[in-house]
Amino acid sequence: MERKEVLVSAEELARQREFTQKLRDITSALTRAPLAFVDTFGCQQNVADGEVLAGMLAEMGFAPTDDASAADVVLLNTCAIREHAEKRIFGVLGELTHTKEANPEQIIVLCGCMAQQKRIADKVRESYRHVDLVLGPQAEWRLPELLYGVLTEHTRAFAVEDEHGRIAEGLPVKRDGTVRAWVSIMYGCNNFCSYCIVPYVRGRERSRDPEKIVAECRALIESGYKEIYLLGQNVNSYGNDLDADWDFAGLLAAVDAIPGDYWLRFMSSQPKDATPKLFETMARCTHVAKNLHLPVQSGNDRVLKAMRRPYTRQGYLDLIAQARAAMPGLVLTSDVIIGFPGETEAEAADTVSLVEEIGFDALFTFIFSPRPGTPAAEMDDPVPRAEKQKWFDRLLEVQNAVSAKKHASCVGKTLRVLVDGESDDPAFPLSARTEGNRLVRVRGDRSLIGTFAEARITGSNTWALYGEIQ
Repeated sequence: MERKEVLVSAEELARQREFTQKLRDITSALTRAPLAFVDTFGCQQNVADGEVLAGMLAEMGFAPTDDASAADVVLLNTCAIREHAEKRIFGVLGELTHTKEANPEQIIVLCGCMAQQKRIADKVRESYRHVDLVLGPQAEWRLPELLYGVLTEHTRAFAVEDEHGRIAEGLPVKRDGTVRAWVSIMYGCNNFCSYCIVPYVRGRERSRDPEKIVAECRALIESGYKEIYLLGQNVNSYGNDLDADWDFAGLLAAVDAIPGDYWLRFMSSQPKDATPKLFETMARCTHVAKNLHLPVQSGNDRVLKAMRRPYTRQGYLDLIAQARAAMPGLVLTSDVIIGFPGETEAEAADTVSLVEEIGFDALFTFIFSPRPGTPAAEMDDPVPRAEKQKWFDRLLEVQNAVSAKKHASCVGKTLRVLVDGESDDPAFPLSARTEGNRLVRVRGDRSLIGTFAEARITGSNTWALYGEIQ
């Protein structure tokens, strides 16, 4: 795909602003501001997309609400990564039949990764006729035009064309909170792992202009945000499509050069594109958190090959050794899939042994979930779910013991934390994070939210630390 085809043109964006104004003219003439309920499912990239969608709705004149039954527009920003998420969203769509019956003028929008799949769009078209608008990630920048058509013409609309996707710069963002900010640096994926639907729904990799990214981060830092996340389906491949000498390590260094008191994080990474240069840059940069999420998925070479993961067990171990050599205090997390089609008990045990050997600080673990449209969904999968559950439970047992031990080693230490919100524990009412992204529940005044503080760690369990603000 030619780079010149990647950007949405100024003329196209101006057209959307015209529809935004038309909608604002309609909403401003009402006796009250209409309400919009935006519900986001899935990954941080979806969260970032949801903030853009909320920003566009705000510019159209919609006020936010957390009550779907009271909303004039209900927008579900969906995830397609696992079957569980899909079932949950269809459950929500079913519940929305009642809000639509109570308010026939309510507009229901289904967007995000799930919506981009043809089988989902067809199912919604036939069986969920109360849904008015369906649009995939590639069409979300056209929300003003599409919503205007639904509102004024009282027709359903589907914008789920199969396309590589483009970048729309300058869209409004309504950020959720003032402590942490998500910044998308690229979109799409070129990897086509055999189990993953993302490349089919997110399109090909396309990197944003580095100067625009740096400018966005600078504005966020100057306005007081303390934690910046750089996002992409595979941030390590940033810049591969740019006609310039930029890579992800260079972008990290450029953002790190912005003055201020903040932490810089990123996700998600692909091991095939992680390099010593990246680790050395992370080590050198003062704002980059020494926390790396590097999905391994399996510890068995045959399974990795079947997954189309372009590295070996030993290659991954070598990467971890390089990262830890550059950053001795590195906090390391990963993703693991158990029960991939054709996986044997011995191959699953290889993954468990890798987890034991590396000693991850935490894991995001999943039992394989077939995604229709991916190669893995067509593979022979003879092992029953109950057997996979046993392998999965063994993995959790090993990882939980490691996590508990690492957390226990923090007790008695004083750690710098970012207080980022309120917790659900009345004894420790504030939630905070260490540089390594460990969850810390602390005692302190709510006025500390959004600040860095020193916390003396007094207790721990498998999933969190507990402490007192000094």
